[in-house]
Amino acid sequence: MKQLLIIGHTFPEPSTTAAGSRMMQLIELFKEEKCQITFASTAAVSEKTANLQRQHISIQNIKLNDVSFDEFIKKLNPEIVVFDRYITEEQFGWRVSENCPKALKILDTEDLHFLRKAREEAVKANKPVSEANLFSETAKRELASILRCDLSLIISEYEMELLQSRFKIASEILYYLPFLVAAVSESTPTFEERQNFLAIGNLLHAPNVDSVLQLKKLWPEIRQQLPDAELHIYGAYAPQQVLQLNNIKEGFLIKGWADDLEMAMKTYRVQLAPLRFGAGLKGKLLDAMRFGLPTVTTEIGAEGMCGELPFGGTISTSKEKFIDVSVQLYSQKDLWNKAQQNGFSIIENRFQKKMFSDVFKNQIQSLLANLEKHRRQNFMGQILQHHTLQSTKYLAKWIEAKGK
Repeated sequence: MKQLLIIGHTFPEPSTTAAGSRMMQLIELFKEEKCQITFASTAAVSEKTANLQRQHISIQNIKLNDVSFDEFIKKLNPEIVVFDRYITEEQFGWRVSENCPKALKILDTEDLHFLRKAREEAVKANKPVSEANLFSETAKRELASILRCDLSLIISEYEMELLQSRFKIASEILYYLPFLVAAVSESTPTFEERQNFLAIGNLLHAPNVDSVLQLKKLWPEIRQQLPDAELHIYGAYAPQQVLQLNNIKEGFLIKGWADDLEMAMKTYRVQLAPLRFGAGLKGKLLDAMRFGLPTVTTEIGAEGMCGELPFGGTISTSKEKFIDVSVQLYSQKDLWNKAQQNGFSIIENRFQKKMFSDVFKNQIQSLLANLEKHRRQNFMGQILQHHTLQSTKYLAKWIEAKGK
C-alpha cells in the first residue's frame, strides 16, 4: 500500500469552496488506488472541514519553519506528496526533497494564482483583463514551483495553453485534470417549479465579493422588469461589506452559508455570476449545470468550461447585455430549457469522472516507475530545486533559530 502525503494550506471544506471539493475528488482517486493517505496542514480544523478520519485518512498538524516536520516526514516516508497550491510547495517542498528525495512531488495548482491576481489588479486599475500584467513576482514564484515539481495538475484547458505557449512550460510536467463529476442529477425541477435568482460562492474569495458588489449595481434594473423576483446571495464567511447590502424591500437578500447546495440550486431558476476576474474553472457554474440551473456569467466566468459546446446559460460581454439576458433567461421557458440541456451536455461530454480517472492513475504509476528519467528531462526544474533548497533551507533555519 503506497503512502500518500497531502500538504494543504487548509484542511478541505467541500461545502464552502470549490477548492475543497476539488481536493476531495483527488483524495477519492488516490483512495481507489488503495493509497494510505495522510493530510497535513498548519491550519486548524474548522466546523466546515470534511471529516477525513471517517474516511480512514490520518490528519496531522504541522508547523512552519520547524524541524518537527522533518522528523514527521522521515517516519511517514511517503512515495507520493501532493501540495495543494504553490505556497505550500514553497514552504515544505525543500524539506520533502531533502528528507524523501525519491517521493513523487505533485502540485495541484487549483487555479493559477498569478493569473487571478493579475486580472484583479487590472480590474482595480480600470484596465481590460486582456491587458493584465502576467509577468509578476507571483508568476515567478508559482512557475518556479511548477518547475520544481514532478507533475502539476492544471484544472483549465485555457491555463494549460497559457503555460505552454506564453511561458514555455514543458507539457511533460503538466497534466490537465478538471473537476470530475460522477453523474448528472437524475431529476431536476421544471421551469415552472423554480423561482428567483441565485448567486453563490465563498465570500472570502475576492472575485466572489466583487461579483456581489456588481450585482448590487445591476439588480435594480433587473428587478424593475421582474418586480416579483428576488436575488438570494449565498456564501460562507461573508464580510461586513456584503452583509450590509441585505435589503428586503429591494429583494436583494444575503442568505449566508448554503448547507445543502443541491437543494438550493434546484430551487432557483437562474444563477447570476458577473465575475470580472478570476482563474481556473468556476465550481458554482459546474454545480449549476449538474443541477439543471442555467447561469448568466461573463467570459471570465465561463473560461475553460464549455470547449466547442454551447454554454449552459448565457455569456455576457457588457452590463447592458447582462441585464437583458438575465431577464430573458428568467422569463422565456424555451430559452431556459435549451440552456439547461446545454449544461447537461457539457457535464456529459467534458467532466465525467470516468473520462479522466483511469488515465490519471496510469500516469501516476508511470511516473513512479520512471521518476529518475522523468526528472532528467526536466533539468531546469532540478536547477531550481537545487538553488531553492539551499536558499529557502537556510532562511527557514534562521527563522527557526530566531524563534527559539
